[in-house]
Amino acid sequence: MELEQIMKNYREGFPFLKVVAPATVGAGILQPNESDQAACIKAADAFTGTLVKFVPASGAASRMFKDIFDARDKATKGPLPIGSAGEKFIALTPSTALWDSSLENKSDLEILDYVLNTFAARPKGLIPFHCYTDGSRRTPFEEHLVEGALYAKGKDNVVKVHFTVSPAHMEGFKALAKTAVPALEQRFGVKYDLSYSVQDPNTDLPAVNADNTPFTIEDGSVLRRPAGHGALLGNLGSIDADVIVLKNIDNVVHESHVVDTVTWKKILIGELILLRGRIYNYLNALEQAIATKTDSSLLCADITAFLKDSFGMNVPKNADAAYLYEKLHRPIRVCGMVRNEGEPGGGPFIIAEEDGSTSLQILEKAQLDSSNPAVLKAAAESTHFNPVDLVCCTIDHKGVKYNLPDYVDPSTGLISEKSYQGRVLKAQELPGLWNGSMSRWNTLFVEVPLSTFNPVKTVLDLGRPAHKA
Repeated sequence: MELEQIMKNYREGFPFLKVVAPATVGAGILQPNESDQAACIKAADAFTGTLVKFVPASGAASRMFKDIFDARDKATKGPLPIGSAGEKFIALTPSTALWDSSLENKSDLEILDYVLNTFAARPKGLIPFHCYTDGSRRTPFEEHLVEGALYAKGKDNVVKVHFTVSPAHMEGFKALAKTAVPALEQRFGVKYDLSYSVQDPNTDLPAVNADNTPFTIEDGSVLRRPAGHGALLGNLGSIDADVIVLKNIDNVVHESHVVDTVTWKKILIGELILLRGRIYNYLNALEQAIATKTDSSLLCADITAFLKDSFGMNVPKNADAAYLYEKLHRPIRVCGMVRNEGEPGGGPFIIAEEDGSTSLQILEKAQLDSSNPAVLKAAAESTHFNPVDLVCCTIDHKGVKYNLPDYVDPSTGLISEKSYQGRVLKAQELPGLWNGSMSRWNTLFVEVPLSTFNPVKTVLDLGRPAHKA
C-alpha cells in the first residue's frame, strides 16, 4: 500500500459498508438437513484432490494471561478477592494442563508466578491445553494435527498442514513437531507434510499520533506495526491445493469431544466440493455461449437464481453472460456460522455493492455505522457469529490459481487505538483475512453447531467441558 493512501486512511477513516440485512437461516445462511449433510460427507470422503489445513498460529498469548498478570499484582498485596478471575484460576489450575506437581501446597502468588513464567511468553499454539489419561498433555498445535488425521487425509494418507508462525517461535514449533509427529503418524496410519510461513514484515504499517502525524520512536524512525491477520493473504495465496481448510490455532477441543468438529468439517468440505462443481460447469457453459454467440438467456436465468440462492447475491435484471461470468469467476469460500450466544467478534451480513448487486460478508463491529438506526436494527436482529471456520477454493475451473489481492476490498481496513511504552497511538490494519480480504469471493454461509466452536481466549476457558476428558 502506498504511503499516501495509508496517511489518507488515517485522516479520513474507512467508510462503513452498506448493510442491507443480517444473514439468517433461510436468508443468507444455509441450514443443511440430514440428507444434505450425508451427501456432503460422502463428497468429502470421495474427494481425491489436494487438501491443505491452514492454521494462523502466530498469535501471542498475552491476552490469554491478562487477568492472571493482574491477579499476580493483587497477590503481592494480599489474598485474592473472592470471585475474581485470579481466585477462579487458582481453583481451576490443578485440573488443567498448566499444573505441575511441584505446585502442591504452594501459595497463590507462587502458583501465579510459575504459570506466568512458564507459559505467558509462548505463542498460544505451544501452550498445553489438554490433559490425557496416559499422563500426556497436548498443545493446540498437536490437536490440529489430530484433527488433520481425521478429516484432511489426501493421497497415500498424507496430511498437509500449514502453520503461519512468528519468526521468534518458528524453532519451537518445529521442535515440538519432531517429538509429536512420529507417535501421531503411527497411531493414525498417516504421514504428515508440515509447512510453515511467517507474516511478511513488508506488510507492517506505520503508526501515527492522535493528530495523524507519524509516530516516532527512540531512534527517530517511524514505528511500524503488524497489520493484522489480513497481512496473511499472501501466505494463503501461496498454498497450492484444491481445497484449503482455515481455522484459528486456539479453536480446538480435547480429542474426546472431537466428533462434532470432524463431522461438520467434512460437511463444509463437501459443500465446497459440490458448490465448486456447479460453478465450474456454469463457467464452462458461459465460455462456450460467449465464444459461439449463442442465446444464453436460459443459462443466465439459471445462474442468476443460483447466485441468489447460494451467495445471497441479487444481480441486475437481465444480466448478460459476460457479467455473470465475472461474478462466478472468483475464489470460493464456505463459512461455518454458529448461533450467537454473546461471543465478541464479527458476524454474517448481506451488504449492497456499488454495482447494485448484493453479497454476503463477515463484518466486524467497527465496520457497522452505529449512528444509523437501520444498521443498529440489523445488528440487533443478527442471529449468528463468525467462528473462523472456513473451507476455501482458490483455483478456477482451468486449474489456474486466482491472484487473491484482486479480490480484496481495500476500503475495509480498520484503525484502532494502541499504545507504545505508555504513549497512545493510532494503528492501521489491512482488510481482515476473512473480512475485506475475501470481500469479492463467492461466499456460502452454513450453520454449524456451537459444539464446533471452543476457542481459548483466556485461561479460564480451559475450564470449559470441551477442554476436559
